[in-house]
Amino acid sequence: MTLDAVVTRGHPTFEQRAPAALADSQLRHNLRNATGTIRRRRAAAVGEMPDWQALREAGRAIKERTLRHLDHYLLQLEVAVERAGGQVHWARDGDEANAIVVDIVRRHGETAVVKSKSITSEETGLDAALSAAGITATETDLAELIVQLAHDTPSHILVPAIHFNRAQIRELFIRELGVPGLSDRPADLAEAARVYLRRKFLETRIGITGANFAVAETGTVCVVESEGNGRMVATLPDVLITLAGIEKVLPTWRDLEVFLQLLPRSSTAERMNPYNSFWTGVTEGDGPREFHLVLLDNGRTDVLRDEVGRQALRCIRCSACLNVCPVYSRVGGHAYDSVYPGPIGAILTPQLRGLAQAGSLPWASSLCGACYEVCPVMINIPEALVHLRGRVVREGQDARGLRGRLDPENVAMQAVALAFDDARRFEAAQRLLLWGAGPVTRAGAAPGGRGPLAAWTTLRDLPDLPGQTFRDWWRENR
Repeated sequence: MTLDAVVTRGHPTFEQRAPAALADSQLRHNLRNATGTIRRRRAAAVGEMPDWQALREAGRAIKERTLRHLDHYLLQLEVAVERAGGQVHWARDGDEANAIVVDIVRRHGETAVVKSKSITSEETGLDAALSAAGITATETDLAELIVQLAHDTPSHILVPAIHFNRAQIRELFIRELGVPGLSDRPADLAEAARVYLRRKFLETRIGITGANFAVAETGTVCVVESEGNGRMVATLPDVLITLAGIEKVLPTWRDLEVFLQLLPRSSTAERMNPYNSFWTGVTEGDGPREFHLVLLDNGRTDVLRDEVGRQALRCIRCSACLNVCPVYSRVGGHAYDSVYPGPIGAILTPQLRGLAQAGSLPWASSLCGACYEVCPVMINIPEALVHLRGRVVREGQDARGLRGRLDPENVAMQAVALAFDDARRFEAAQRLLLWGAGPVTRAGAAPGGRGPLAAWTTLRDLPDLPGQTFRDWWRENR
């Protein structure tokens, strides 16, 4: 299955986007430094936990149980949030979620919001919807702010600005924030952002957050972070809106015990996040006076139908899989054309967006399995990738009208399966291959850049075949 054969409408394929990233040496340098540091620190933090594998299994089991009974827990969550004084809104897709948020902001007569934990809102395109409605959104996560000021898009789940280095951020802050004489010391860069954001926090009456978890039993929303901006967004504004995917729900308060150990070690290599914020509805005289929880489907219930692919919904957005992926470390996040890049994006995005829109992503992997080894909830990403590749081939054939007709790739695979199924047919195929290879070889190797193997042989030689198969040699010499 070549990527050119994938049915991909409206979006460039991974294969089309990757070459530009591979040619950017500065990008590869930035990624290598950042992901290498995160990997080493994560390994040390995980190594402190003698029961790490048991925690991973517990996380997997909780998520699996929740997904099997997702309808029950979502309704329980709605009741608990409303009992605590909050309001719950259901959004079938991104447009509906955006419309709900815009309507809430407009009803309060506001033209500005502050945001934190924004990855789900990036999935829906909320900032663009707010802008179209005349509402200014300020990203307050430091990396998200960098991306916003640069008019760029995130390239990493946890560190959206991972493709920038300190010098680039310094130049950006001098230009966009008007901070002359700024150095590229991390403390100075953070201080410049802090001064800029503090004014936004104090002036803005509506805050928008994502969610790490939402507890069905109590109606509690949980956000964990390292900077404190999420705490500001969740407590200072008069109105708080949380946009969360329906898979973020957990059954009970005690379930948080598992995930608050798994998530910080897997994501930021910390024993505990510096800021762990929990809110349950509204409390008189404490925090926002109005709370809205927008629960987003946007294809998630369709993902549930796929018994193999639905394990992607167990993801807790730790980004550990990105940091160990040899493909991501070389091309970065933009090549995936998705807010969910890396290995998890390669299985989640095609299911949320549709195989016709993102069918190239399951091939954005070497299938080395490193992502599965580090996943804190044991998502078998290689298994899901192979499964989705099969779906792309089958459904792509249907989309191109090739089902039941001669598809060259399908014919070739069927022929290989037929040969491998019988020893005599296999030996006959070997002899036929030896006979047919002679005319196309030259100087001990097949010429590259021509024929059906042109793309493969552009960067490597196809070695000449030996004059005798191993089976024939064995018969003569055993």
